[in-house]
Formats: sequence, C-alpha cells, structure tokens
Amino acid sequence: MIVKDWSFLVTKAIFFDIDGTLINIHHKKTTISSVVKKAIRELRQEGHHTFIASGRPWAYLSDELTQEGLFDGFVLMNGAVVMLDGKIIFRQDMSTQTVKDMVALAEANGLEYILESQPNVYLRQDFQGLENVYRNIDIDVNKFVREFELSEVKAAKLEFLCDTPGANGVFEKLLSWPGITGLIDPTLRKYMELYAADISKATGIQQALNYLNLPLEASYAFGDGLNDLEMMDTVGHALVMGNAGPELKALAEHVLPTVDEDGVAEGIYRYILKRI
Repeated sequence: MIVKDWSFLVTKAIFFDIDGTLINIHHKKTTISSVVKKAIRELRQEGHHTFIASGRPWAYLSDELTQEGLFDGFVLMNGAVVMLDGKIIFRQDMSTQTVKDMVALAEANGLEYILESQPNVYLRQDFQGLENVYRNIDIDVNKFVREFELSEVKAAKLEFLCDTPGANGVFEKLLSWPGITGLIDPTLRKYMELYAADISKATGIQQALNYLNLPLEASYAFGDGLNDLEMMDTVGHALVMGNAGPELKALAEHVLPTVDEDGVAEGIYRYILKRI
C-alpha cells in the first residue's frame, strides 16, 4: 500500500471546538488562556487557517472569539453555517414548517425554546430559565432578539429547556422528528438541542476545505464532546482533549492534556508546528 505524505503542505486548516476544548464553563473558565491564545496566533503567523467549530451560533460567541484575530473562519450551529474572512460560504436553515410545528409542540407542553439563526438568536422575553442558562456561562443575552414573529425567523438550530427530565417524553418526540437529530443533556436531561440530520461539524468542515481547496489530510480538529464525533471521524488528524469521553478518545490520533491543562497548546506545538 502506498501511503501519501502530506507533510509538504504549507497551509493547514485547524478546527477548534469551544466548550471543554478552549474554555471550561463547568469550572467558570469562560476565556481562553494566554498560553492557548499564543499558540493559536503562532498558527496564524505560519499561514494556517484557524476555525471555530461549534454548536454555538454567532450570537453566543464572545468578542474574544470574533474580534481578537484568533480565528479567520467559523463552523457554527454544528455545520449549519460556515464563514471565512467574514463571508458566509455555506448556510442551511431548517424548514419553516418544521420549526413552526416543533415550537407548537414545545409551547403546548410548557417548554422554553430558543431559535438560532445567523447572525441573530430569538428568545421570548418570558423564558427566564434559558436566559439564566446563558447568563451563567457569560453569554451576552443583550444580543438576543426578544420580540419577534415566528413566521419571519429562519432557524438553523433550536434549543429547549424543561422542568422535568425528558419533558415527560416530549424530548423524545422532538428528537424522532423526520430529518432532525440532536442531543439531550445526559446528566439532568432537562436541556436539548436539535438541528438538521444531514449536517454536522464534519459537513461544515468539508465545506470549508472545499472552499480552500485543501485535502482532508491537511485538516486538524480539537474537541471533547459528543457533537465532535463526526468531526473527529472525518478530519485528517483528530486531537482529542484529555477530558473527553471514551467514545471520542476511540477516534483520536492523539489524546491531549485536558482543557484545564492547556491541552490545545500542547497539541499545536507538538503535532502541528512540531516545536516540542
């Protein structure tokens, strides 16, 4: 078998998950460490493309992620929107009827919901439970649109919050919707996110690589969560955080130190820039 050596490639594309990879919201660490920032900037200085690859929409991103020159690209809402140099190169919204029907089911069962779009997100003024969730992880809720007509919203992803685990079966109904996939929080089972089944971080990454005319072997990804599974199974080099679960570690080319140990910086210097 002939093994291709892509090490001669000058330009690489590196994709970073946020939560559990660049920051640790569970330990109230909501900003990127100076060590990791320095490593990312060195990637940029070497001419590589750095992307956020996240389930978050644009409105959830801090100024640190969007204004400090750390990233030139963004794969958002698990691949529903892909941006490079401020330009949207791919976008796929959910069907208006699907969103309308799911919202109707949520409202009928007392679930709070947020509609995620580009560049806005939409949260009813009286949905204080979800508002508090975002405030607690330092997301600026002042960026949210609070008064809106559902028929005028184009959503790519929805999130739901309930008072009881699984919302008495409503979460499973929503998760089984045709053409839809998502994740239920495995701990409390009171939070869920949904998006189109034919998109993922992996499809968003492929859109970015096609646009840049780069092969998969020139791509690297850093992640820790279940919504990183497709991404790690697709990129040329899967760099998995030490705080990840066994499902993701099974796909790793390399397992790194944890987010609290600046594992991203270790991965950049050891496996991409090859300075240690």
